[in-house]
Amino acid sequence: MAAVTSGLCSGPAAGARFFCTAGRGLEPFLMREVQSRLAATQVEYISGKVFFTTCSDLNMLKKLKSAERLFLLIKKQLPFKVSSVSKGKIFNEMQRLTNDDPESWLNAISIWKNLLELDAKKVKLSQKNTNPLKRKAGENDIIAKKLKTDQMQEIQENKECQMEKQIEEATLEQGNFTTKRDKSQEELQNDVAEAVDTHNQNDLTFRVSCRCSGAITKTFTAQEVGRVIGIALMKQFGWKADLRNPNLEIFIHLSDIYSVVGIPVFRVPLASRAYIKTAGLRSTIAWAMASLAEIKAGAVVLDPMCGLGTILLEAAKEWPDVYYVGADVSDSQLLGACDNLKAAGLKDKIELLKVSVIELPLPSESVDIIISDIPFGKKFKLEKDIKHIIQEMERVLRAGGTIVLLLSEDHHRRLKGCEESSVPLNSTGSRTDKPGSMECLNPEEKAAISEPASSSFAASNQECLDGMPPFGSLVPVECYRVSLGKTDALIYKYKKSHSPGQ
Repeated sequence: MAAVTSGLCSGPAAGARFFCTAGRGLEPFLMREVQSRLAATQVEYISGKVFFTTCSDLNMLKKLKSAERLFLLIKKQLPFKVSSVSKGKIFNEMQRLTNDDPESWLNAISIWKNLLELDAKKVKLSQKNTNPLKRKAGENDIIAKKLKTDQMQEIQENKECQMEKQIEEATLEQGNFTTKRDKSQEELQNDVAEAVDTHNQNDLTFRVSCRCSGAITKTFTAQEVGRVIGIALMKQFGWKADLRNPNLEIFIHLSDIYSVVGIPVFRVPLASRAYIKTAGLRSTIAWAMASLAEIKAGAVVLDPMCGLGTILLEAAKEWPDVYYVGADVSDSQLLGACDNLKAAGLKDKIELLKVSVIELPLPSESVDIIISDIPFGKKFKLEKDIKHIIQEMERVLRAGGTIVLLLSEDHHRRLKGCEESSVPLNSTGSRTDKPGSMECLNPEEKAAISEPASSSFAASNQECLDGMPPFGSLVPVECYRVSLGKTDALIYKYKKSHSPGQ
């Protein structure tokens, strides 16, 4: 995991509270990432969401790789009880989300505005610094040349004057272009500033996006909840509804275990990678697998069933100083992977080979790390070959090396050497309980649960590992159950304990 801490504490205010949505099973990865990448504190989780406090700016926040979407937190509380009260009473309770604590709404919107303003200022500063940096480099060259003869010095001084004049003219032209470009940015920020000004509340436009799950869906639709909250916001703050192009979006999720309200920080989900042309494996899962591999500079990393290359793309973007190799038997998959590498600017970073995973043209113990999504489903008949596949991976992996695999339930059972299904595991690897579902619903009454949460994940991980014996010299060291949408899969991490024959 990359520990990136530059730019911290330059955000709008120390202690801004956020939450990210995450695919089921990726909560432990996201918890570790916000702590290492953002130096986040008060890290808590509930099913599908991770809450944290940080003073990072937008540039740092958008670097999160294991999150689906990022929100600025407005409220988090216990769920609405829908079984024993009338629909009208529940509507009144929903309206109290805005009426009982308007200050929390105004504070969150103020932080949201400051995040945008700070980001805009950094963009302007970066644009203004472009030409002075070029000038400084030119001046350093001139100083070096002045160390020559007196005659050359005079000539160089003349050139310097001419150069400075040209740079000033170019700077003026660039400044005019930047001013035009920044004008629309300033207008947008001014609109936002006016919208959140308590004296200009009526200028803010908004819409409400609502998601309901569990028992509440039997009583209300998401549209009904959104309408109730929207009316309450208009009455409380004088905001205007705009369903097409609002200044502000409010997100609400009501479930059986919590009620959460937040502001989406980015319009585009974090999981939507701009550098991936054709999507294969979910990018968040690909990054999570790569993060488990503990990739170091100079390592040789192999994906012997690379498909469209998503895992290698995610790894190469985060850990660039590595030799990456992708292999596949499918021409169409390799063509798609090649297109993805070109689009991401990584064609020279990743070598692609058309070979079979059970006949890799690599010397024994020549690879430091293997990361791969083992295909499964009706289209891929690999269940009977899974042992042969992993045996070949074991052969090319050096002693002490790491393998991270995404396995189906069938793969998992065959590697265990039996056809019976294991005891059902939940998203974090535990068997029956739902760790974290209630721990952080009331932060005013309960302390941050980062340590208990980590302990819970560790215990669940161990239960999962107890059901998987070593495979030859490959010893399982970590396991996570993750959601792929309609089905689940397991991420297994193995370490090679010794060379064959030892």
